[in-house]
Amino acid sequence: MKKKGQADLPLHGGSAPRWLFKRMVKLSGCITEVIMEEYGREEFLRRITDPHWFQALACTIGFDWHSSGTTTTTCGALKVALDPQDHGIAVLGGKGRSSRKTPEEIRGLEDIYSIKPSNIDTLVENSKLSAKVDNSCLQDDYQLYHHCFIVSEKGDWGVIQQGMKEENGYARRYHWLSESVDDLIEEPHEGVCCDRKEDKVLDMTSRMSEEAREASVDLINDDPDHLRKYLSRKGQTTLSDFGKENVVKKLKLPSHHPVLDIDLSDKEWGVLQKAYEIQPEDYKELVRLKGIGPKKIRALALVSDLIFGSEVSWNDPVKYSFAHGGKDGTPFPVDKETYDTTIQILREDLSKTDISGDEKDRAMKRLSNLLED
Repeated sequence: MKKKGQADLPLHGGSAPRWLFKRMVKLSGCITEVIMEEYGREEFLRRITDPHWFQALACTIGFDWHSSGTTTTTCGALKVALDPQDHGIAVLGGKGRSSRKTPEEIRGLEDIYSIKPSNIDTLVENSKLSAKVDNSCLQDDYQLYHHCFIVSEKGDWGVIQQGMKEENGYARRYHWLSESVDDLIEEPHEGVCCDRKEDKVLDMTSRMSEEAREASVDLINDDPDHLRKYLSRKGQTTLSDFGKENVVKKLKLPSHHPVLDIDLSDKEWGVLQKAYEIQPEDYKELVRLKGIGPKKIRALALVSDLIFGSEVSWNDPVKYSFAHGGKDGTPFPVDKETYDTTIQILREDLSKTDISGDEKDRAMKRLSNLLED
């Protein structure tokens, strides 16, 4: 994937007032139409899945820069503004219950676009897998509640989804783009952008976790019953004790063999048993299986480390702040070229839109405020 990323935003409740949302629909639709007319649908997908451009768009159509609603309402406005048949772009899914309708909405495209049924099935699987990866394979404690799947008439796609972490009051946004994607499992967040970095995140998508992914599949295909002796034993040192805190690989070996303090219910063991009966060929197939969620993925990863020494990544895949940087150089100096280019592209797009002068002036002012801030 060439463009994908991640953004952290404070959780804000409530909803956009009707009068504002109506204008968001109109303005976001106008900007999108200009982009597609000038540069094509593929370029729109590249821009909307670029976290910087998406954030600037959300601010332009009326949002404060730091609101978690930039994701849900901006995607909602685009879904209303863009007609799949007229624009050749379908914005599907949404927040809560709407997100669970995404597969059904994707299948509805078969009657609108000339996409083969087999390719429709692939789109459905990619939608489901992107959510599974960000909710289960990347265990950062942000629970997904918004999933937006954007599809062009040629079958190119992008994902904008968001998770929340109520204890710290933040939301985290994930961007995906189908362009040049080879493997949805390994390092799908190379372009991560975020202003908060978690201390300890199990990242099974990391290249560092490749052996652990392979070992997890081997453990399932061998027989999950063999895992029982490594789980649910209390009071002993666990593999988690050898996580990020011990950056220098210094192990204080316990008097007993290290075990894992993970208690799986009978139902969860049943899921592993069904996975064994299916005999998944690879990690992607394992992750796709119904019932394989964060707890079981974590158990398999830690047991893989224990038995085979297969290292797993505990690093949050955040590479740099979502913001364009800080004037004091923290967490990194402002990238003025990227910052100004983002604003200038939107300004040019906005100048070509067919909206009233007052609305255009207000939108231009919001863009100027981004530069001033």
